[in-house]
Amino acid sequence: MEVDQLLSLSGSALVQAISSLLETPGLYVFSDILELPNVREVSFCAEKSISFFLPHLEYSVYLRSRAASLPELTPAQKNKLRHLSIISLASNLKCLPYSLLLQQLELKNVRELEDLLIEAVYSDIIHGKLDQRNQQVEVDCSIGRDLGPNELPNIANTLQEWCAGCEAVLCGIEEQVSRANQYRESQLKVKVQVETEVSFFIMISEQLHHPDFFFFFTLSPPRISI
Repeated sequence: MEVDQLLSLSGSALVQAISSLLETPGLYVFSDILELPNVREVSFCAEKSISFFLPHLEYSVYLRSRAASLPELTPAQKNKLRHLSIISLASNLKCLPYSLLLQQLELKNVRELEDLLIEAVYSDIIHGKLDQRNQQVEVDCSIGRDLGPNELPNIANTLQEWCAGCEAVLCGIEEQVSRANQYRESQLKVKVQVETEVSFFIMISEQLHHPDFFFFFTLSPPRISI
């Protein structure tokens, strides 16, 4: 079901539609759903329903300790929340220890964790590799998800640092280009000087090997006065 189709639903039909969306493979961004007025109304009024769980999916991580305040979840919904937790952790750490993942995802053993991670990799949620020897996941990149209420300042700071880094790189490139141009100009001057000297020596060599040159010196030897 498309998000726009939720606008025409209400009550239990809306709750059932949201429940289906939460199990939809590949859906990891929920801000568009939460912004719908009928969904917001149901989220705040229907406690213990799946719609009440929707705001937690937006930027939370998997915590069984919240089970008392959340409805019963299907295995697919639990799996979705664990995937979202992996995305959140991967956005902050490039090496995720198994111990951290087992704690955060509340899994029983490494076999369950590796199965979940392999599923996440094949679903293009994260890109990386499992380091079984060191018991960690090396993350190359991960997909994005909804932003938490306090994440915008951190993103702004990161972008400012990135812009400053780009400006420093551009300044370095401009300096290297300037040096290259100066070197090129100096080499051109050297080339012109060498070509001039070579032309001069070629001219002298041609004159020395010209028959008239030796004939002139033979007929007209220099006079020496005593």
